[in-house]
This record gives sequence, structure tokens and C-alpha cells, in this order.
Amino acid sequence: MQARLDGKIILITGSTQGIGRAIAIEAANSGAKAIIVSGRNAKAGEAVVAELKTLGADALMISEDLATPGAAERLFSKAISCFGRIDALVNSAGLTTRASANNASREVWQSLFKVNAEEPFFLSQHLINHLKAEKRPGEIVNILSINAHGGAADLTVYSATKAALSLITKNSAHQHRFDRIRINGINVGWTDTPAERNMQAHILGKGEGWLDDAISQQPFGRLLVPEDIARLAVYLLSDASTPMTGSIIDQEQSVAGGIDS
Repeated sequence: MQARLDGKIILITGSTQGIGRAIAIEAANSGAKAIIVSGRNAKAGEAVVAELKTLGADALMISEDLATPGAAERLFSKAISCFGRIDALVNSAGLTTRASANNASREVWQSLFKVNAEEPFFLSQHLINHLKAEKRPGEIVNILSINAHGGAADLTVYSATKAALSLITKNSAHQHRFDRIRINGINVGWTDTPAERNMQAHILGKGEGWLDDAISQQPFGRLLVPEDIARLAVYLLSDASTPMTGSIIDQEQSVAGGIDS
């Protein structure tokens, strides 16, 4: 069976760039009827909408910052008012602010959990209740992180948010399996995205040569790219992955727990 999304209406957060954008493009190429693009950059979002429409999908940009109170409610309500229904959700938006066990502030802790765990939880809640009310099946894919297994020292809080969302993925998948609402997650490894390039080169001060250095250390001679994650996400959204639910897939070049001899 091919990974097709024919007729599906999909809400994708963080889809103005990077992994979210790639998932939106792959979804349109896979036959999605409509895609709700969401993020903070309205101009970038409108460019994605235009691209999706050239691929044959209807599309709408909803500018929303998940760090603000009531973001999930506003986003879901606007999407429903436009299309009448939503069939699937991809929680791709996220913050990667560095914060370790010995220097994380309460403000960073709260902002990371707000965007990376709290709002995805409530967006999922809205979709679950919407699907249950209409007695329809549906899909949720949560974009997680390989750091949920433990994480780098400067990603303590970020890793904790992804671990929390991982548990939510499994718990809610179990709860709603008889509603035929499938909920899965992807533990994404190191990926070459615009946000990561800015983080490594400028925020962390590694300069423009960071990517070549990173590539030289990878088993497959490259970092992941957004299209890698997009293909897996579309598979999980499609009927081709039925009846898989509650699965957390490590999409990474190294194996968690593996030790070199």
C-alpha cells in the first residue's frame, strides 16, 4: 500500500519552515485535500501556502505563536471554521533554547514546556474530541527528539519537554485506540534545518564551518534533512501505517544505547 493522504485535511504546526514545511509539501504531493500551515512568520507561511496550492492542495496560513495563552484554542477554532473538519494533526513547532541542569531559568523552563509540550497536548485534545464527536478515525504525529532518551548536557530542559510529549503520545494512543485515533511520534536526530543553521553558526558561535565538521562525524556522511522526516511523517499519517499506534520511532544514524567496542 502506498502512503497516500487523499482527501485528508491536516493541521501542521511549525510549518512555515524546516521540518514542518517539508511535511506540508510531502503531504500535498501525497494527495492531501487541504493543509493548514501555522507558525509565527506570516510572510513565510503565505509562501508555503502558495507552493502547496501549485501542488494541488487547498491551503490556509494561520499565524499563531504557541507561546501565547490560548494559542491551541484559537488555532484549532480558526482551522475548523475554515474547513469544517480536521482529519490529522502534526505537532512540529518547537523551541530548542539551550538550558542545562545547572543554569536553566524558570522563564526558559516555562517557555519550552509551553511550546513543546503544553500546546501540542491541548491541540491533540481538541482534535481527539472533534474526531470522537463525529465518530471518525484520525491521526496525530508528534515530532519529538532523539534527546528524549537523555539528551545533550545543554539540552536538559528541551529533552525533558520531548520526553513529556513522548509519554503523552503513548498514553493518549492507548486511551483512544478503540476510537481508531492513531497517535505516533518521531524521535528526530540531528537535522539540517534553517533554525539549526542559525543556532549552530550564530547563537552557539561555531561559524559557517560547523556543518562540514558535523557531516564528517556522521555514519552516512550527512545530517538528516527535513525531507527524511517528512516521508516518515506522511507514512504515519497514511492508511499504509494502520494499525500502528503508540509507536515512537528513532529516526537517527546512531542507535540509542549502543556502545562502540
